[in-house]
Amino acid sequence: MSKTVVYQAKRIITMNDDCPSAQAIAIRDGRFLAVGSLKEVLTTVGSDHEVSNVFADRVLVPGLIDQHLHPMLGATTLTTEVIAPEEWILPRRTFAAAVNGTDYNARLLAAHQSLPEGEWLFSWGWHALWHGPLSRERLDMLVGDRPTAIWQRSCHEWILNSAALDAIGLTRELTQGFGLASEQIDWERGHFYENGFMIVLAKYLLPHFMTRERFHLGLKQLVEYLHMNGVTAINEPGIWWTSEPWDLYQEILGHENVPFESTFMVEARTQPLRQLSPEQFVADACSQVEFGSGTKVRVIDRHVKLFADGAIISQLMQMKDPYLDHDGNPDPDHHGQWMMEPDQLKLVFDTYWDAEWQIHIHVNGDLGLEVLLDIIDEAQRRKPRNDHRTVIVHFANSTEKQVERIASLGAIVSANPYYPVGFADKYGAWGLGPERADAMVRSASVLRRGIPLSFHSDLPMCASDPMLMASFAVNRTTPSGRIAGPEQRIGVNDALRAVTIEAAYSWRREHELGSIEVGKIANLTALDSDPYECDPKLIGKIPIRTTVFDGKVFDVPPEFVMRRSSFAGFISHDLSGTRSHDANEHGCACEVAGFFATYVSTCSWAA
Repeated sequence: MSKTVVYQAKRIITMNDDCPSAQAIAIRDGRFLAVGSLKEVLTTVGSDHEVSNVFADRVLVPGLIDQHLHPMLGATTLTTEVIAPEEWILPRRTFAAAVNGTDYNARLLAAHQSLPEGEWLFSWGWHALWHGPLSRERLDMLVGDRPTAIWQRSCHEWILNSAALDAIGLTRELTQGFGLASEQIDWERGHFYENGFMIVLAKYLLPHFMTRERFHLGLKQLVEYLHMNGVTAINEPGIWWTSEPWDLYQEILGHENVPFESTFMVEARTQPLRQLSPEQFVADACSQVEFGSGTKVRVIDRHVKLFADGAIISQLMQMKDPYLDHDGNPDPDHHGQWMMEPDQLKLVFDTYWDAEWQIHIHVNGDLGLEVLLDIIDEAQRRKPRNDHRTVIVHFANSTEKQVERIASLGAIVSANPYYPVGFADKYGAWGLGPERADAMVRSASVLRRGIPLSFHSDLPMCASDPMLMASFAVNRTTPSGRIAGPEQRIGVNDALRAVTIEAAYSWRREHELGSIEVGKIANLTALDSDPYECDPKLIGKIPIRTTVFDGKVFDVPPEFVMRRSSFAGFISHDLSGTRSHDANEHGCACEVAGFFATYVSTCSWAA
């Protein structure tokens, strides 16, 4: 048994409604032994203890949680040449924002020219609304015969140039015969999206891109990055066994010096693709849980991830009302995509519902959400379940009526609060229109109806920085400086709950994580300032000096503290590309109208 340590702090924010604030805590054997005033804590622990003042000038909060992120994607995207609309601050380097097509071309060309002849060029972050249309032809003009693969900002799309297609030996014929996935390909453009990208990635691109060297480097960087941002627990909602390096996860994420835990869920979208019968789904999931057993790194039991519609960042979510063109008129050629078609989604959902698993569903459009709510409603009528906690994941677009249905059906929400901040300006001008764009992520509406609300980064969709995510939800300030949907802003306390106790609740782990209470795992994040007392606009920049994981203290290197707290903001404030219809302001935007018309007309779903 380890010695009891009593820590004093300037303030301890517990996230426990019965004792919201404290002055001291006692930790023994990785658990909270006592919480309260210093006198109360000392009385509880007795004489065998050590008092530490290491946090005397700090504000302690429960160990911050990122409810949903992707270690594989974080490790691989952020080790490419990142050319994205926003600045990315990593522990040891910074990727500046590229806010227009001219920036994008210059950055990609510079990356090309820096590489040895014949080496692959990989880049993540391209988005047409900032960087203009991208195709095999444009890449061929920029990089010539260098094999080049561009990962779109959403991670749901790839663009490959001619040399890359030749290098991997992929032909049009080899992309056929995969059902929906084969329809989500534009061969002439070298464009593979939604299920279509799985064909090129899984069978052809992986050996060149997701190498063990890249994974090793990326996971090491990820550990530093998450620690820099005060994260003490993460979850990957849907492990892709054919691609993810489980042994490296155990070796690197599971190392004793890593100050956070990593859990994973079963991903069931691929079960029908693997030609399993519904009778085999749950047994297959149980075998995955058993294979991924462990402590610090493990697959959690009886949680499963499903998918409804396409990516919001690609504007491929399924919407009830039409997408709009740059003049604000309905665009008949722009439609969303299904990642799991409704009948298949219902089949897999019902199987896990009946087996009483907790289901987490990726959904972004209000039509996708409507389909999902109908599926939950039918399942609840057919086989009622109490406390099922079905998680509406991402929750980009919704209506007030749908929020009411979520409450009535007993579902909960885990949202990405960056969507209105990073995308409302652009999507208001193109695709959704101002009203729908500003209403993305109706956090306040969710809370008004008593629905449990947590936040996630979906790294690399958003920075895995829970305090920054809380700031996004509190402020909803876009790159243009305006507030997107001011009525959907929430208070500081609710935002902090969303990255602590509510995140734990969404995993059914509120009994051990998310608040500072006797008996819970001793995870803490130490802040320089009190988030309740500082300017709400600065919550995301409060310096994070230390974390405590499982009772052990881990200081953040000072240079990482400075990098995180001093940067201007996750999103770029260069407004040269704010309005996608301002043709000559930012290089390639004048081509976007033609690009989208061509793009959607070549897709099978545009018919």
